[in-house]
Amino acid sequence: MKVQFLGATREVGRSALAVMTEKSKLLLDYGVMVDHEVGFPVHVPPKEVDGVVMTHGHLDHSGAVPIFHIQEKKPVFGTRLTFELSQLLISDLIHLSGYYLPFEYLELRSMMRSTVPLEFREKRAVGDMQLQLLDAGHLPGSVQALVEADGKRIVYTSDFNSIDTQLLKAADRDYGPIDAFVIESTYANEEHPERKALEKEFVEKITDVVEDGGTVLIPAFSVGRSQEIECVLAAYHFDFPITVDGMTRETNRILTNYTAFLREPRVFMDAVRSANVVEGWRDRRLAMTKPGVIVSPAGMLKGGPAPFYLQKLGKKNRNAVFLVSYQIPGTPGRELLEKGRCVIDGRLRRIKAQVERFDFSSHCGAGELRETVQKLEGNPKVYVIHGAEGNCERFAKRIKEETGLEALAPKSGDTFTV
Repeated sequence: MKVQFLGATREVGRSALAVMTEKSKLLLDYGVMVDHEVGFPVHVPPKEVDGVVMTHGHLDHSGAVPIFHIQEKKPVFGTRLTFELSQLLISDLIHLSGYYLPFEYLELRSMMRSTVPLEFREKRAVGDMQLQLLDAGHLPGSVQALVEADGKRIVYTSDFNSIDTQLLKAADRDYGPIDAFVIESTYANEEHPERKALEKEFVEKITDVVEDGGTVLIPAFSVGRSQEIECVLAAYHFDFPITVDGMTRETNRILTNYTAFLREPRVFMDAVRSANVVEGWRDRRLAMTKPGVIVSPAGMLKGGPAPFYLQKLGKKNRNAVFLVSYQIPGTPGRELLEKGRCVIDGRLRRIKAQVERFDFSSHCGAGELRETVQKLEGNPKVYVIHGAEGNCERFAKRIKEETGLEALAPKSGDTFTV
């Protein structure tokens, strides 16, 4: 069995790798890099592929999968929920960036007809390989991939989180003895705050602003982060108006049909029922006239309704903007956090509202990543991917020093025998 790295090597974005035997080839993710233009992983001829695993719906893992349905009809393995969320996100990608894509809605529909839903831990043969999907704890329905072939076992964590959150249970890390381990390193140099303390501080600060007559804008990713924020507020019995907008509305609708993937389905359903759903511009303006909370994409203020709310709410210092998503350098959210200003509708605006970031990450922090590697069974070779600014290389070095396991940070196109 061989593994070839096609993307997310020493960077975050366009995640993709191939697991191969002499008879079969299985892709684990095939995502895009969304910047000014869309970037793709190393090209793989569709006719060589026996199937694609979609670990979750985020575009950096799923966005290029329709390429395998332009002329071919390759099976796509994942959970039912991941397929619905990826359809939502890839449709939006086509709408916004179709000029840069080699596929359209027709290929997306073909991809959806080729999906093969699997349950967690269900075994499925793909050529002469055997595939299992393990809960990743990252997004509702997200998975890690365990592939067995030629007497060898390889695990690909994709994005994963090993702690419980208000939305999801922790990742399943009962891998058994393995021969190769492909692990993300997004936060290999950063510890996350203790979750309960973070939630308590978050709700207390929101309450202070609202009780003082202000409105809190929470720009959040529409898939995953928005729902966690809603669940946090519901779990702490936050008793003021909560408004949800943008793609969060459709994500909530989808998740109401898949509550078995959630840690506390009742809390989520209570949150959804109690929220005010924006149906149009009149509702948006109304949401800003009374103290409360507005949860809206985009998480980095690069689009969605959030910039509209910021433009209005940012003028008054009694309001607040609480960022709960990672802010990539160069985005309006990062500029707002560092300089108290950002570009909205082509104009540079200074924001008077209180601005703060809360680290509600859905990835493992540095401690959880190290613990995961330390608990591995067997004597696996470790491949570190999905990390920016030297994280892949640093984490691989640390693994070697702390565990004695062979570890490296592959480059794009590198192939290794398991």
